[in-house]
Amino acid sequence: MAQHQARKRFGQHFLTDGAVIDQIVQAIAPHSADAMVEIGPGLAAMTQPLVERLGHLHVIELDRDLAQRLKTHGQLSVTQADVLKVDFTALAQSMHTQQLRVVGNLPYNISTPILFHLLDHVSVVKDQHFMLQKEVVQRMVAQPSTADYGRLSVMLQWRYDMEMVLLVGPHAFDPPPRVDSAVVRMLPVSDPTAVNLQLLSELVQVAFSQRRKLLRHTLGKWLEARGFDGAFDVQRRAEEVPVSDYLTLALQLPIQ
Repeated sequence: MAQHQARKRFGQHFLTDGAVIDQIVQAIAPHSADAMVEIGPGLAAMTQPLVERLGHLHVIELDRDLAQRLKTHGQLSVTQADVLKVDFTALAQSMHTQQLRVVGNLPYNISTPILFHLLDHVSVVKDQHFMLQKEVVQRMVAQPSTADYGRLSVMLQWRYDMEMVLLVGPHAFDPPPRVDSAVVRMLPVSDPTAVNLQLLSELVQVAFSQRRKLLRHTLGKWLEARGFDGAFDVQRRAEEVPVSDYLTLALQLPIQ
């Protein structure tokens, strides 16, 4: 079979280091009863050790050539599609499960949109393990009053407990990316604050739109326009506000 060339437009960097693959699979700890979905299996470097432990695995692959190869594997169900268009809630129903375990070496050029897309389906997710650019993982797990803390930190920490479980250098991939990578574990929070996703997203986006300025210049004006007369300290910068404060504010706002 002809060798597959990594495609730049799909952001393909194939994991090839066996020791790293073993460490990732150990971190995921798959069990035969798990309903697992792998995003972007590529050349199946991680797929094979996963399916050996699971017995069966569902994979989502955008690249038509790779999807065709994967379909020849007897223990895989293959969805050839853009992951951003996959309805994970419907997928869970079709797999007769209420809890999906989602894994993948995410294409770095669309990793953030994938994370936000999955946020819409978090109610059917048991856990997520993703290989991402190290800087993205640092932003995901960042604490307030640090340079990495931003919109991604707030939106994801609202719904997930997260930790970086493994650092991976460029040498583990072919072709090697120009950045370091990391594996993150994401566990949905069992009792999240029931805020409106769209409202929280807009609020946080406005807050971090000019992160060097005090919030009175950005979020303060936005709150004024919405007729907000509650208490919220806008004499802070966006990065100084903990996740809980953003959530409390979102709960006080009417949905328009």
